[in-house]
Amino acid sequence: MKPETKKAEEKMQKALAALNSNFNTIRAGRANPAVLDRITVEYYGTPTPLNQMAAISVPDPRTLMISPWDRSTLKSIEKAIQTSDLGINPNNDGSVIRLVFPPMTSERRSELAKEVHKMAEDGKIALRNIRRDAMDKLKAQKKNGEITEDDVKDGEKEIQKVTDKYVKEADAMADKKIKEIQEI
Repeated sequence: MKPETKKAEEKMQKALAALNSNFNTIRAGRANPAVLDRITVEYYGTPTPLNQMAAISVPDPRTLMISPWDRSTLKSIEKAIQTSDLGINPNNDGSVIRLVFPPMTSERRSELAKEVHKMAEDGKIALRNIRRDAMDKLKAQKKNGEITEDDVKDGEKEIQKVTDKYVKEADAMADKKIKEIQEI
């Protein structure tokens, strides 16, 4: 495998990892601590990720329990959850915060499926941009006389093969997430 192809593949792996973490933030009817990954809480004037301020557990399939290590942060954690795009009201009992996930309606499921499709498409666009950059580098190398026309053609085929592989993987990840959303 050529160095350009290797670099492109590493970038594509990172793009898929980012896509996967985006998928994890979508709540699919069951409680998943990953939906709180993007929530930051104002802690002594510093925005701090929620998962660094509290233990997050799943006592049952529809409930997340947030136990802050510093009880004085309960109010600010509650406020951060309310202002986030999570769409769930936290229940604060003075020592822990509970998030109860309601069962999803079919409308909400189709909205989330559309959101997954959009995220997958954005991920595939990122993959194609990586492919374009790698192919541009090959053409620049040919222009500078560093490689031959045949090397360019071989490199383009390799890069296309790698791109196709990762696009298929992105589609498979999206299909898996949509199935998870559609489960009742």
